[in-house]
Amino acid sequence: MTREKLFEQILQKKSYLCIGLDTDPKRLPEHLLDHEDPVFEFNRQIVEATADLCVAYKPNIAFYEAQGPKGWVSLEKTLEVIPEEIFTIADAKRGDIGNTSELYARAFFETMNFNAVTVAPYMGSDSVKPFLVQPGRWVILLALTSNPGSKDFQMLKLSDGNEEYLFEQVLRESANWASVGQMMYVVGATQGEHIERVRAIVPNHFLLVPGVGAQGGSLEEISRLGMNQQCGLLVNSSRAIIYASSGRDFANRAREAALEVQKEMEQYLEQYVTHL
Repeated sequence: MTREKLFEQILQKKSYLCIGLDTDPKRLPEHLLDHEDPVFEFNRQIVEATADLCVAYKPNIAFYEAQGPKGWVSLEKTLEVIPEEIFTIADAKRGDIGNTSELYARAFFETMNFNAVTVAPYMGSDSVKPFLVQPGRWVILLALTSNPGSKDFQMLKLSDGNEEYLFEQVLRESANWASVGQMMYVVGATQGEHIERVRAIVPNHFLLVPGVGAQGGSLEEISRLGMNQQCGLLVNSSRAIIYASSGRDFANRAREAALEVQKEMEQYLEQYVTHL
């Protein structure tokens, strides 16, 4: 999946929506529990209902790992039903010494065939570069997250007197590790007040933005401050879409929720992206 193909999808669908497949077996509609693989059946119906409205799906790997071997089977089957042109993100937040990262890269890019994987930068460049060796695959580096604890480290001021936050140094340094066609950054939607600082450092990179929907982030704010001329945003919504209903109408309700977001995104694309 190249940057150009991703942008084509955004223009075609008038959407930069990423749907998080954070599928919790405890939250599945009761009528699905009779299926051989309820998690996969839930995901399959969500994908069928929303694939024309989004440009990416992001399974949170923890929801599948927690189920043991059957969870990995559900995940593999889910990837098989996602249309080929849709960007797939393994939200795994990996990052380890080089030879271990190489194996993580093999797991998600070769065995599972994801387009991208989220990676933690704390251990530095040699823990990230093994994910960058395969053409057409992406690293999505954690930069400024939406959780309350982000202030513990990411918002620390550097001690050299330049008044930069630690997350800004992460952006500056890591931008040298790969091209804008290989690396994106996670920037939480609840960090809208810092989006201009992010864009000043990485004006051309795509940003994966979680936190819109159930976490209360503003799509309008993120779009206004974060878009560039190739959109440059993948805005994720998980619970607000996939759990819009717990009944037999869950897939239809998920579509309605996704359509509402897509229609709002269409307005911002027309306003801020001249290519549209």
